[in-house]
Amino acid sequence: MAAPTLPTTPVVESVDPSVLADLRRYHASGATRDIGWRTSQLAALERMLDERESDIVAALDADLGRAGFDAWLGDIASTKGEATFARKNLKKWMKRQRQSLPLAQLPARGWVQYEPLGVVLVIGPWNYPVYLTLGPLVAAIAAGNCAVLKPSEMAPASSALLARIVPEYLDTSAFRVIEGDASTTQDLLALGFDHAVFTGGTEVGKKIMAAAAPTLTPVTLELGGKSPVYVAADADLDVTARRIAWTKLLNSGQTCIAPDYVLADRAVVDELVGKIGATIAEFRKDKVEATVKIVNSRQFERLASYLEATTGRVVLGGGIDRENLRIEPTVVVDPDPDDAVMENEIFGPILPVLTVESPEAAIAFINSRPKPLASYVFTSSKSLAARMIDAIPSGGAVVNHIAMHCLIPQLPFGGVGASGMGAYHGRWGFEALSHRKAVLSKPAKPDLSLIYPPYSDRAVKLLRRML
Repeated sequence: MAAPTLPTTPVVESVDPSVLADLRRYHASGATRDIGWRTSQLAALERMLDERESDIVAALDADLGRAGFDAWLGDIASTKGEATFARKNLKKWMKRQRQSLPLAQLPARGWVQYEPLGVVLVIGPWNYPVYLTLGPLVAAIAAGNCAVLKPSEMAPASSALLARIVPEYLDTSAFRVIEGDASTTQDLLALGFDHAVFTGGTEVGKKIMAAAAPTLTPVTLELGGKSPVYVAADADLDVTARRIAWTKLLNSGQTCIAPDYVLADRAVVDELVGKIGATIAEFRKDKVEATVKIVNSRQFERLASYLEATTGRVVLGGGIDRENLRIEPTVVVDPDPDDAVMENEIFGPILPVLTVESPEAAIAFINSRPKPLASYVFTSSKSLAARMIDAIPSGGAVVNHIAMHCLIPQLPFGGVGASGMGAYHGRWGFEALSHRKAVLSKPAKPDLSLIYPPYSDRAVKLLRRML
């Protein structure tokens, strides 16, 4: 089958305020509250990912140079897994949660029930433009909401594809895809949604939060930061090198939970660096190009400037192809902690490796910086792993692997501090986009007169004991 024609620039729609009004009316009809509607929409999303897989892969290749297995794993399988898990567990999630009551409130029944928020805005990123746009949509559907999707203009082929195929599979009365640039995002936020989910960088996240404030729109911010890896002296270095290299190379390192930098015990740092280099060479032996694609010139120039300014020792790669926006996978050993490559989230195929003397030194180094979206530790010691996890505040943590927690819908995914606020995936997404309504139901009888004024001394004594 011939590859579809893919646009190079997004179509910019003016934001019509009636879009939100139309979605609110449909939500008010109650159609989205029905479990049958929710499960049918989740099943339709699964079917879309199956039937349009080749189109999605072509769009990802055009935007990011990511095709084949990497495209399937990063954007298709991950999204479908979320949708399938939600569909299979939705009935259980929607059940009322009975709560015990104090003696003074009896007879009565109390429970928490989950209600849709209304209309949700999903602002997608460019690095995983399908998964990180449709993943929050899974949560919105499961919770019974309508939604507007705003894909990233920096992934124009993927944005255009979503705008075309989402209406072919999902309820057009409940969901809209609106393309555009940053001004479109600001216009949408000004309308006042019931919740907004944004995935992107910390600086833009601040702007999203500021734009949401005038309408008191609550936000879930999935940001980023410098996710560290600590490699202890007792780590299995072959496994460690493979897992670091694999996850760093995914999407040319343009992944929010990629290993940003490595802190390695002095006893193993040289051996680890050698194994990482050998592993990268093995993983890329079938590649014609020594370099990997960077999404656009702005990101390329930022990464190139890191390489040009670093005080560290480049032991692998370092080559750049400015004309084609490509950079070699690069390992930099012991850069100065004040280097730009160590101050900013890298979001590219550059891996700094720093020598540390102890786990305590690694903990102190990591905790002197903003809280990361994820932290990773490689060790054969369960006690050391537990100590590192407990001592380092981060959105999530993984022992002896990297980034895999993101693919598990049973675990919440989110940041803390500068790396984000709120979490979703699985039940956590359902709850994030639902209102937990407290309900108390009491019978008309008995109706004790002592709780009503005027209060006698005897009534006050009794009430003080009861309440």
